[in-house]
Amino acid sequence: MKSIREIHDAFDAGSLSPIELTQSTLLAARTRGLGAYITLCEEKAVMQAKTAQVLLEREGKVPRGRMPLLGIPLGIKDNIVVEGMRTTCGSKILENYISPYTATSVERLEAAGAVILGKTNLDEFGMGSSNENSAYGPVTHPSHPDRVPGGSSGGSAAAVAAGLCWAALGTDTGGSIRLPASYCGVVGLKPTYGRVSRFGQVAYASSLDQIGPITRSVEDAALLLDVMSGQDPLDSTSSPQGHSQVFRAVHAGHDSVDWSKLRIGVPEEYWMGGVDPDVEAAIQGALEWLRSQGSQIVSVSLPHTKYAASVYYVIAVSEASSNLARMDGVRFGARPLEAVQANTLDEFYLKARSLFGPEVKRRILLGTFALSSGYSEAYYRRACQVRRKIQEDFNHAFLQADILLGPVSPTTAFKRGEKTKDPLQMYLNDIFTVPASLAGIPAMSLPCGLDSKGLPIGLQWMAPSFCEERLISVGQSYFVSQVGGKSRGR
Repeated sequence: MKSIREIHDAFDAGSLSPIELTQSTLLAARTRGLGAYITLCEEKAVMQAKTAQVLLEREGKVPRGRMPLLGIPLGIKDNIVVEGMRTTCGSKILENYISPYTATSVERLEAAGAVILGKTNLDEFGMGSSNENSAYGPVTHPSHPDRVPGGSSGGSAAAVAAGLCWAALGTDTGGSIRLPASYCGVVGLKPTYGRVSRFGQVAYASSLDQIGPITRSVEDAALLLDVMSGQDPLDSTSSPQGHSQVFRAVHAGHDSVDWSKLRIGVPEEYWMGGVDPDVEAAIQGALEWLRSQGSQIVSVSLPHTKYAASVYYVIAVSEASSNLARMDGVRFGARPLEAVQANTLDEFYLKARSLFGPEVKRRILLGTFALSSGYSEAYYRRACQVRRKIQEDFNHAFLQADILLGPVSPTTAFKRGEKTKDPLQMYLNDIFTVPASLAGIPAMSLPCGLDSKGLPIGLQWMAPSFCEERLISVGQSYFVSQVGGKSRGR
């Protein structure tokens, strides 16, 4: 698998064209599949590739400054809307919804010359960490068919890892970019909350959701971030600090980071037990390499981490209950015949909303309870107060360290069906990813070796808010030193 820069070099040399690349990628997506796509938009993709080809022939080479994604086939998670394309969110309730507009993030990718192949599979409305909750079937792990690819952006991660696109968009609410990136052995970046516009993303938990890239390299993740980022008048939560220029950080090369001047914080709470021995050994190996480069390894404490999963699942389900109220068969959502024939309004809603899957129903019920009269103070407001304490923990930790490091998940990819009957065990997959989401800070998953079964292990890097340049620089130097050469041939 080539990087975007290498593909553009091939375009410039005439050894590859945007049309050839798009058609071969579409063929791979059709034939190998993996359940990674819900909808392939072949006609639109080929048309965009032809437009890219015409521009390339006119310019004589790729105009990298103006159109840094010219002719690059991308996948878009199916909870991010694209005009004229079906957007299902992995749910039967939106099975036939065609969006009349395009998300800001996708608009910016298309303006940079990207080719949109289609919409990738996900856990229904982003609710899950295994990609087993999609109404359109599970996604298959790209190298171990009996394992899950992670979720909820499992379709995007599997497609990137298997060469069914060259980069993809995911969304991260509590780890939904980083977890599947870790399980599939690719790079997943969750930007700072507000860095990338959420306009056009179907909301799950509005105070947590963030769009980000899943790629084969840190350099490609930086490129997509730069293209997508920036304040958007259509999204009141997008920040004036939003626009990033981190792609240049990776061009300083392997020596861009002076490891001897870097303080790397290791949260004590991430090593309190329950981490698979292979995962722990891989992370400890990364720390030993960093020590050998002269980095100062600092033990830091995030004392409220033990509450993070509980806080997350109160806040997320509460906001989901509110956001999904519009999926009622009147404002949005399918209106099945049995609902139309209902005799009462209650019966109508019961029939229409029965199209939700069991996990979505579970979270709506939990969120409705948490927001109900007499309970919202005890649950939602208290969770928001503890969330503030978690943010303060990170602020204090970043006074002691420049960047934080830890595992993405306690385990590698587990077997399909292994945790579907135990929601609590499934929720604990997110134990190391939800703290960064609650704090709104940027975090990235990088490949960090394989376990004894040959399954990828993910290493998580976390930086202060709007410090993506630091995150990308450190991540790129580590990736080139420890991962890049080994993964190119995969």
